[in-house]
Amino acid sequence: MLLSLAIWIPVAAGLLVLAAGGDERAALQRWISLAGAVLGLAVTIPLYTGFDASTANMQFVELVPWIERFNVNYHLGVDGISVLFVLLNSFITVIVVIAGWTVIQSRVGQYFAAFLILSGLQNGVFEALDGVLFYVFFEATLIPMFIIIGVWGGPNRVYAAVKFFLYTLFGSLLMLIALLYLYNKSGGSFAILDWHKLPLTLSAQIVLFFGMLFAFAVKVPMWPVHTWLPDAHTEAPTGGSVVLAAILLKLGAYGFVRFTLPILPDASRHLSWLMIALSLIAVVYIGLVALVQVDMKRLIAYSSISHMGFVTLGFFIFNAYGVEGGLVQMISHGFVSAALFLCVGVMYDRMHSRMISDYGGVVNTMPKFAALMMLFAMANSGLPATSGFVGEFMVILGAMKANFWIAFVAATTLVWGASYTLWMYKRVIFGAVANEHVAALKDLNSREVIVLSLLAVAVLFMGVYPLPFTDVMHVSVNELLRHVGASKL
Repeated sequence: MLLSLAIWIPVAAGLLVLAAGGDERAALQRWISLAGAVLGLAVTIPLYTGFDASTANMQFVELVPWIERFNVNYHLGVDGISVLFVLLNSFITVIVVIAGWTVIQSRVGQYFAAFLILSGLQNGVFEALDGVLFYVFFEATLIPMFIIIGVWGGPNRVYAAVKFFLYTLFGSLLMLIALLYLYNKSGGSFAILDWHKLPLTLSAQIVLFFGMLFAFAVKVPMWPVHTWLPDAHTEAPTGGSVVLAAILLKLGAYGFVRFTLPILPDASRHLSWLMIALSLIAVVYIGLVALVQVDMKRLIAYSSISHMGFVTLGFFIFNAYGVEGGLVQMISHGFVSAALFLCVGVMYDRMHSRMISDYGGVVNTMPKFAALMMLFAMANSGLPATSGFVGEFMVILGAMKANFWIAFVAATTLVWGASYTLWMYKRVIFGAVANEHVAALKDLNSREVIVLSLLAVAVLFMGVYPLPFTDVMHVSVNELLRHVGASKL
């Protein structure tokens, strides 16, 4: 019941907001949105507090027949890998609603409704244990994000929204073919856990691997199918960028650990060199691309691609440090990227510019903001005692066990990350006041302080005490690795 509530409470709240009327009732719509987001978060907390970390089995399972003719079920469940992402998604939804409280002035109800419905659909992706149900939720997330970018985005929003939609839709169609093949091969079952036991030949696994790779790689996004992301981030409103970076990118990485690794273990091992190579290119090359950006949003977008390269690297070096490090990095990136995009949003709301060259000396007029942004910049650089360090350190440890040179190349991300993040921070925040627009800036209001402080607490808590996160996933990760390792080439 809790899993269904985590999906349908935000969706119902979104529909209720739409039914509340137009912009003349914006105040009511805002409060309904906040209530829906907070209630959606509240029902996910018992998932964590009541979770049994000593077993790798699916928990809180719900199973109801849906399309009986084709053996399609409404089948939900979470394990140690997926439960944390349900909480992360619900937490970020609350942040986005508070962040957009007064910023959005037109089509207020539709804006909040799109985020609430998107939140429910994303929880559905993390909870689905039926292939058709997963595919429906996975595809449905495109629609609210397409609307968010296309309606509330920047000048090139229509181009960015269409590019985002076409890239992700094309990849997903190949995944659908792979899912139908698995359905036939399993004797008519769409249960994902049944597919884990299929005796597939290596050649069949390799074909299926590439079918799924396109769907998940575009979502992550991995190099070279990453080009939609900077455009989508640049044009999206602040809330759209936050959810895109913090949650939507995680759907692709989650697909690798829920589908590719357990269903196609032989192909995953056979093609691990390809995944490692693509991940390292993302870490190094995209890090260098971020270094030359002049738009703050594009810089953080490229930073996201580089950090997500760390995630896929961790998954395909096949040891507990790597996989757990990748999962921790996903959660940390959810906090840090959300915070950085919100920081850019704070400045954009005041000056309507994202260009680094338009700023300088912001610390003189916005000291509270400068202090909080410093924390998030350091976390993005992988500073110890912040969440950004934990996942990267674990992946580097795992890579070191696999191959020294992989670890060496991966560790360069700490250099690139510090270079582009701190150089941006120095040019925007430090120095003399650059112009009269910066001189007129007002420091954070109470709403902005609440939003950024919540994320600051999350970043520091996870950096200092990551055990509550790693403990939950430990048994599930070990079971996944045992399953992948049990299949010999």
